Amino acid sequence: MAELLAVPLKKPSPDVEIVKPLVNLIASTYSTADKPQDYSEQINEFAKLRSNALLKVFEKYESSLEVIYSYYDQVQALESKIPPQDIQIPFKWKDAFNKGGLFGGRISLTISSLAYEKVCVLFNIAALQSAIAASQSLEQDEGLKLAAKLLQQASGIFAYLKNNVISAIQVEPTPDLNPETLGALSLLLLAQAQEVFVHKAIYDCMKEGITAKLCSQCNEYYAEALSAIQRESVRQFWDREWVPLVAGKQSSFAGLAHYFQSIVCKQSKEVGEEIARLQKAVELLKAGQTRSGRPTLFQDYVNKAERALVEAHKDNDFIYHERIPDPKFLAPIPRAALAKQMPLPQHLSHSFKDLFQDLVPMPVHQAVAAYEVRKSELVNREINELRKSTQLLNGVLSSLNLPAALEETSGETVPQSLAEKAQAVMDLGGIRKLQSMISELPVLLQRNTEILNEAERMLDEEQASDEQLKEQFKERWNRIPSTKLTDSFRTNIAKYREIINNAISADKIIKDKFDTHERGMSLLSEGVEVMRASLPSPAGASRDTPASHRLRRLMEEVETLKAERDTIEMELKSSVTDMKETFLMSLAQGGSINEPVMSTEALGRVYGPLQQQVKDSIAKQQRLLESVQEANLEFSGSGNEGISAKRESALKELAAAHDAFKELQNNLSEGTKFYNDLTQILVAFQNKVSDFCFARKTEKDELLRDLTQEMSRGSSAPTPAVPTHHASVPPSDNSADSSKKTAPPRPPPPQMQPGSSHTLPYPTQPAMMPMPFAQAGTAPYPGGPYIAMPAGYNPYATIAGYPHHPPPGGYYPMQYGQFPPAQQQQPPPQQQSGWPPNPPQGQW
Repeated sequence: MAELLAVPLKKPSPDVEIVKPLVNLIASTYSTADKPQDYSEQINEFAKLRSNALLKVFEKYESSLEVIYSYYDQVQALESKIPPQDIQIPFKWKDAFNKGGLFGGRISLTISSLAYEKVCVLFNIAALQSAIAASQSLEQDEGLKLAAKLLQQASGIFAYLKNNVISAIQVEPTPDLNPETLGALSLLLLAQAQEVFVHKAIYDCMKEGITAKLCSQCNEYYAEALSAIQRESVRQFWDREWVPLVAGKQSSFAGLAHYFQSIVCKQSKEVGEEIARLQKAVELLKAGQTRSGRPTLFQDYVNKAERALVEAHKDNDFIYHERIPDPKFLAPIPRAALAKQMPLPQHLSHSFKDLFQDLVPMPVHQAVAAYEVRKSELVNREINELRKSTQLLNGVLSSLNLPAALEETSGETVPQSLAEKAQAVMDLGGIRKLQSMISELPVLLQRNTEILNEAERMLDEEQASDEQLKEQFKERWNRIPSTKLTDSFRTNIAKYREIINNAISADKIIKDKFDTHERGMSLLSEGVEVMRASLPSPAGASRDTPASHRLRRLMEEVETLKAERDTIEMELKSSVTDMKETFLMSLAQGGSINEPVMSTEALGRVYGPLQQQVKDSIAKQQRLLESVQEANLEFSGSGNEGISAKRESALKELAAAHDAFKELQNNLSEGTKFYNDLTQILVAFQNKVSDFCFARKTEKDELLRDLTQEMSRGSSAPTPAVPTHHASVPPSDNSADSSKKTAPPRPPPPQMQPGSSHTLPYPTQPAMMPMPFAQAGTAPYPGGPYIAMPAGYNPYATIAGYPHHPPPGGYYPMQYGQFPPAQQQQPPPQQQSGWPPNPPQGQW
């Protein structure tokens, strides 16, 4: 059986802690207060999968590969979701070829990177594939097929690592991960895969010409591998028998190529070339045995070549008498490469299921949110353009009393178009529904205004308290002023004020429009009979003229145009583009996301055709209105005598009231939603302000306690001046250590008379030195990123003058309990004997 070389395995450190760092990373980076992410189960499964993969690598069975494949796929999937700088798991792997450092170099390398883990696991996958291939029996068809497949896959993996390892780990690798080492291993395994194909060709009794080509290519592959493993930079890493065996195989397969090609020559009666090739085959095969140090290497073919050479000489001497050419001038044997480096597939496991499929990095979250804002701006802008154009179209038609004028014949009935409009108004709740919705707007407005006022009040109170204490304690009040921390809050408040003011203006526009069309909407809400009774009844006149036919055709085009716009608006609202995968791929490949460029390209690709349809529709309307006005002029002049001007004016009023009803209903629905959405955002903003004020109050209380303690340890009064006559008194000699500070001078003792009851005066006490003030914690409280306000987004886009600065989205308030606990108050130091007691409070 042929001898195949197996690549040694890298040895990992089994005590790497995976669960806790991943749990902390996901909890701190990918979770929010309103959307917590709990991946504990998946992380435990991931850790278990790693443990199994590390153990299975030592079992040389094909089933062991599937376990390692699964772990590799999970690492690769997780790597695409966690930026390299965020992972804090120190993966440690030992060098595969290091036997204790005889040749120097690093024994192991530790990097906190999933990319490094992936590289090392991939190395072990290729090494295990080579080991399983080397353990196969090459005398059976199944063993030959499996060995050939695994060796080609392993060669492809090492080739992939050679081109990507440096960019993946970004540090100097261990010798086994050096690109030159990986390149040599790739060439070696490719040569061995070609060798397996040679054995399979022999096992399958293929034609000798094909086998000779396979051997010739195998010789070429081994020559390349020998050149790679003999380089000075990598030669010392291999086991002692590697270089001799590769050199011997390179020579042996060259000899086998000549041997099988000699059989081809024999079949074609080219005896002279046959003898020359057999001579060369025997020479190379024996050289292979010598170079490899294995006297039995391909011994069977040495014996076959020698016997064939004897027979060929005998035949040539007695029969053919052909000239034997010099082997140097023999034609080269063609090559056939069956072994190829297999590219690394996206997933190695056949049943891959991403454990973290719902985990999306924060940069991707932010990019998706920004994309949604851009999409909303574009969609609202295009829908707004369509609706403005439709409003203009309806206004022009209402002023011309179209299409009601075409249906007016006798003057005694309500035109069919108005009857349908009245029914539509009643189906939507009529004027009472609008009145109810309008009455809700002030309540919603008042609620939002009160929330914003309360947030501003809390900031004002906190700032006033801070300024008052600063004025009281001067430079001792050494924390950051509130004005420097609340800029983002104040900016948000100003923007919310602007939003509310614009909403008030929009509400006024709605109310004015309602008042203007209230009578017409009221008649439409009462039904056809009430409308008929309210209309003047002039004598009718026939309108069946060529002008009326043309005008009816134009009215049909108008209805078609409106239906097309409804379809365009629906497509604008319903178009969905999932940018998550695109942003994930960009983050994994480049480590960053160019969101503006990527979003602009995606929006242009998805919404570009719809934008063009909007432009075409507006241009078509302009041409259509010109035609309608011309046809209506002709129609009005052809028979206006029979129609009362008052009746036509009333019909126009009812048509305009219907259009106003539809607009007001849309505007009020959007306005109600706008106020409700704004309430949620303002509540979140108020909670953020409340958290900030609570943290500042905690900081203020601690600083006040520190200042109070420091001041309570201060002296109650200054030390009195020393009398001048004290300066002449020499210092006392009772001091035990002259290096210590001497006590203040004392007056001489008075002259005492014998039997006197006077006592010595109490010695003067040294003045108590005030303790330095403790520095209170002044770490600035982060005001938090104020909520970004997407420009252009406006739920009230259809109302002229409505706010064009919507409430920002994506706001996650900070929860209570996330601030560090206040430092425990330290008790004042114990008084030393001989010092005066602390002064009572309030004497400084």
